[in-house]
Amino acid sequence: MIRRTFPLILFLFVSLSVFSQEGKKLKGLSFFEIVDSLFIDHDLKNYSARVFSNYKVKQFRLLNDDYKMRYVPNNRFGLGFGFANSKELIDIAFNIKSGKKEATKRFDAQGTIILLNQHYVNGYFQAYRGYNIRNDFHEPTVFRTDIKSWTIGINYLYTFSEVEFSYAMLKAGLAKHNKNVYITGGLGTFAIFDYFTADGSVLPENGLDYFNEHADIDRYSGRAVGVLGGILTAFVLPEDFIVTCNLMPGIALVNEKVTLQDLSTYRPSNPMLYKLDVSLGVSYNTKRYYVNLLYGTGIYSTNLGYDNRYRYNLSMAKLAFGYKLKV
Repeated sequence: MIRRTFPLILFLFVSLSVFSQEGKKLKGLSFFEIVDSLFIDHDLKNYSARVFSNYKVKQFRLLNDDYKMRYVPNNRFGLGFGFANSKELIDIAFNIKSGKKEATKRFDAQGTIILLNQHYVNGYFQAYRGYNIRNDFHEPTVFRTDIKSWTIGINYLYTFSEVEFSYAMLKAGLAKHNKNVYITGGLGTFAIFDYFTADGSVLPENGLDYFNEHADIDRYSGRAVGVLGGILTAFVLPEDFIVTCNLMPGIALVNEKVTLQDLSTYRPSNPMLYKLDVSLGVSYNTKRYYVNLLYGTGIYSTNLGYDNRYRYNLSMAKLAFGYKLKV
């Protein structure tokens, strides 16, 4: 049910992202007028066709003071096409799978909106099955199809001043600006659910030679709610370039449960989770075409106790080329 419902929610996120800052103008309009205002662009000059390549990944780590294991999925890259206007940006991507590597089964969706000029909202849902286990103790890399992970979360930031610069319009090649530097900050909250499991232990066959028995994990789940701060910036450069940078650190209380391979369970005594979200973007925009390079990552860290730590990151990047249909 979640896998069917979340894409619809995300579609609404993406569809509203470009035009969400016009929310105050919708008061008093009928339902059909609101639909027309939010979803229909009547000016052909705002339309563009797009092709793009992207990179999406959820990977995680188990580590202690001496050793580290990374769980990295395959087929992280994709190609796609789409269209954009001043009210919608719709991209359809196809995951690239190599015949030389076992494929990771995956669903990865993310979306961001800015509502009523001062409410920044970001949501994501990621479901993966199949990970490479990489290590720093010189053991061979192993691909495990039985290792699965789910992550779902939301970030909310209330900015102290209105967000004057539209990131969604930047992605659509329609960014308008009246000054060279845009900076705003804010405070907010976030919530996240994270889960991974395996058929048996997530450790490799000889993993207990490097980790203690409390890292012999069969299943992990964590639910966290916390606070975050943030700063959103955009810089208009010469020669039609625009650079953006967003930073959002946060701290949360987390409720974790660890199930070991022998089916015994424990709850880590340290209830804190720390995060840092970073997003960067460069855009080049002319009358006929635009090029965007966007990158974002969220890094999360928590202590599992018994000298074991757990970290994971959710990352994405996109390089898009857009051709404007009418000048």
